[in-house]
Amino acid sequence: MTLTPNPQPKSSTLRRWLLQDSQRTPEPEGFYEREQGVQARHHTHPWWKVMYLTGVDYLSTLGYQPGIAALAAGALSPFATLVLVLVTLFGALPMYRRVAGESPHGDGSISMLERLLSFWSSKLLVLALIGFVATGFVITITLSAAAAAHLTENPLLKTWFAGREVLVALALIALLGAVFLKGFKEAIGIAVVLVTIYLGLTLIVVGKGVQLVFAQPHVLTDWWAALGNTYANPLTLIGAALLVFPRLALGLSGFETGVVVMPLVQGEASDTEAQPTGRIRNARKLLTSAALIMIVFLLSSSVTTLLIPAKAFQLAGEASGRAPAFFFLAHTQFGETFGTVYDVSTILILWFAGASATAGLLNIVPRSLPRYGMVPDWTSANRPLVLVFISIAFLVTLAFKANVDAQAGAYATGVLALMTSEAVAVTLLAFRQRERALGLMFSLISLIFIYTSIVTVLSQPEGLYIALLFILAVLVVSITSRISRSTELRTERIDLDEPARMMLTQYGGQPLRFIANRLDAGDISEYQLKELDVAYATHLPSGDRLLFLEVQVDDASEFSDVVEVKGVQVGSHQILRARGASVPNALAAFLLHVCDLVGIPPHVYFEWDQDPPVRNALRFLIAGEGDILPLTHEILRQAEPDAKRRPVVHVGGGPLIRSDSLLARCLP
Repeated sequence: MTLTPNPQPKSSTLRRWLLQDSQRTPEPEGFYEREQGVQARHHTHPWWKVMYLTGVDYLSTLGYQPGIAALAAGALSPFATLVLVLVTLFGALPMYRRVAGESPHGDGSISMLERLLSFWSSKLLVLALIGFVATGFVITITLSAAAAAHLTENPLLKTWFAGREVLVALALIALLGAVFLKGFKEAIGIAVVLVTIYLGLTLIVVGKGVQLVFAQPHVLTDWWAALGNTYANPLTLIGAALLVFPRLALGLSGFETGVVVMPLVQGEASDTEAQPTGRIRNARKLLTSAALIMIVFLLSSSVTTLLIPAKAFQLAGEASGRAPAFFFLAHTQFGETFGTVYDVSTILILWFAGASATAGLLNIVPRSLPRYGMVPDWTSANRPLVLVFISIAFLVTLAFKANVDAQAGAYATGVLALMTSEAVAVTLLAFRQRERALGLMFSLISLIFIYTSIVTVLSQPEGLYIALLFILAVLVVSITSRISRSTELRTERIDLDEPARMMLTQYGGQPLRFIANRLDAGDISEYQLKELDVAYATHLPSGDRLLFLEVQVDDASEFSDVVEVKGVQVGSHQILRARGASVPNALAAFLLHVCDLVGIPPHVYFEWDQDPPVRNALRFLIAGEGDILPLTHEILRQAEPDAKRRPVVHVGGGPLIRSDSLLARCLP
């Protein structure tokens, strides 16, 4: 039997277009979901191409990192940048290479931490992390669109765009959405072009800066003398560089997008869903290559500190703004025409930095929330999700009026929360696998990110408030969806052992009658009394064979799973014991399976539950047990519209009140 919802009416052209790329995955594979075999492989690309997609986020930070470093550290910024490089090389890179191996389907710390917990605590942790994902990635999209502010800073363009920042930002977000409505292939193609052009032009500007430094040796000596006057000894200098690290830590954000786009990385023919070795190896190449490219450009960007006067970095200075340093050199050393070309290339890569965030959202949301029943079914398709994310980005842009500074705190909070969770996840995993040396190393990395997150939240508390709003929105949407989908047929398939199959098939031609029972002692007396109760309350026809049907809940926080049924004999009583995530859904799925197996609708007999309805509803939502009778009936009604084929539900008045004398007469 195929346990799927009933066929939907013929859909409109728009609906078919929206759901055309549906990646529906009805069978979770442990903590991973099936990736649709050939279809999933069809959408993968060589790792170096995917690197460009994550690179539009990671490498675009070159535009503003030198300016942030100059404002935060002044003449110390080359050393502060060196600290960032060291953390990248010896901290973040090893950590994310480990994450790539442990979570090859792009879930990152979400699936890693989920494995360490169970039941609702696991789900709530995942929902909180998805809230931070939404915060970091949605704000990445809106911040990237706020690159429109650069248009007002260019001498040749400011007259066209001054005062229209919000409209331009909205247009850029809409254009980004249009790209993803077309497909991932087009997004990767655009990323390849933009990153290549941007890095090529940046290399020209950096090369010119290095040439100027060598041509003017006094620049280097003057900088070193100023540094010596401020910091008396090397220890003071190192301490000061470490203290400003939290201001620069967002230069590591590209690692997070590098992990979430892993499903797009092409692996090898021998890869399996559970162990995609080729994809892991290629994803690590992606992370390492992107980090090394970034390190080279970060180190070379220090020439901007030597060549640009400190006052130019200040507010309203010639090198102030979102991406000041390279802009300043491009305009002053190559003229307005080249400077404008460089401005446009930077604007485009900053705009398209939202592409890697969009790709991450399109991977994480359909992979995590559907397993919990916490999103509608249409989220298995990319296009409706793109429209949802773009609409949210519109609202955020309007709320913050495309102001970069107003969104910076939320961006930092979301990204750092994810990076911290990755560090904690790999630390816990290393200690669990008895890798003490790695555990200690990752513990140090975790402390660095925890410290950075605390400093960021204390300095920009509004970022945490915005992140909490995103988390609240995720919780409300998820819980509402879970409740609204509670009467769906949530079982993937029914697995019968041989005794159970024999019990169901040995009475061919007769309608099977099941007595729903909640397992207690499991002895002969329990089943004799239960049969007596049901016979008295429902007037069971004599002569028909009775079987007992019991469901035990494994993990009620799971939305769907495989129902395993075992046949058990207790005296003369035949019992079918099933295990599932929810009693009503497992019962309904089993009864429909029996109908297909024997060709005759079965009958099931219940007693009324004496608990209050509200309490039963809460028990069902949390523990998967309450409101069994009405919910089983409703699930069957929705799943099988043909009343002639639908299993028949009977209900009695409730358990008998038995005296000792009655028991003595009724039982042997």
